Amino acid sequence: MEPMIETQGLYKTFMLGTVPVEVLKDINLTIHRGDFTTIMGPSGSGKSTLLYLLGGLDRPSQGAIRIRGRDIARMNDGEASIMRRRDVGFIFQFYNLVPNLSLEDNVLLPVLLDGRKVREYKSRLDEILEVVGLSDRRGHTPRELSGGQQQRVAIARALINDPDIILADEPTGNLDSMATKEVMELLARINGNHGKTIVQVSHSRETAVYGNRIIQVNDGKVWDEQ
Repeated sequence: MEPMIETQGLYKTFMLGTVPVEVLKDINLTIHRGDFTTIMGPSGSGKSTLLYLLGGLDRPSQGAIRIRGRDIARMNDGEASIMRRRDVGFIFQFYNLVPNLSLEDNVLLPVLLDGRKVREYKSRLDEILEVVGLSDRRGHTPRELSGGQQQRVAIARALINDPDIILADEPTGNLDSMATKEVMELLARINGNHGKTIVQVSHSRETAVYGNRIIQVNDGKVWDEQ
């Protein structure tokens, strides 16, 4: 099975004033194409930091991160930016939607940021809105949508450039139980039917069971894999 994400000897250190704090310590992982992996751990364990490193939103203090064999720590800023826009889709707990833009325009933002022509994505947009069940809401703004619907917009936005990898940071952390179930079932379908490799950070076993793998992180280290 093809490795999509690999880390080798991964460390991340932050400075607290003049004191170095090791957040991640010697993380070695391989995530294969088609995996739906959940990274779990208590608050402060380093799980979100690990996710941001995997997506190139931050750089490691030491070690390698490879996306389909390319070490993103060795990319320059321009190369890393292109990788984030085209190869990886991001989903965040608080949706990160632009409040005065329509659902449709929020979904198309990555296309605009990548300098591509929106009109060339019309059929892609229609397909994605059908997948997330929001075809009838395309003209609505985020304030007109429920929390679960807003997260589905964020999922559509993550899919618009057809990335191989979806990274989700607590994607249901701001949702009630019904919306959580809907969002997790949607992510499971995207993983199973569309072949996307998904890595989510979660504190909940209820959401972890939608995937095929659980990585337990504590004190900046991988303690267990299931």
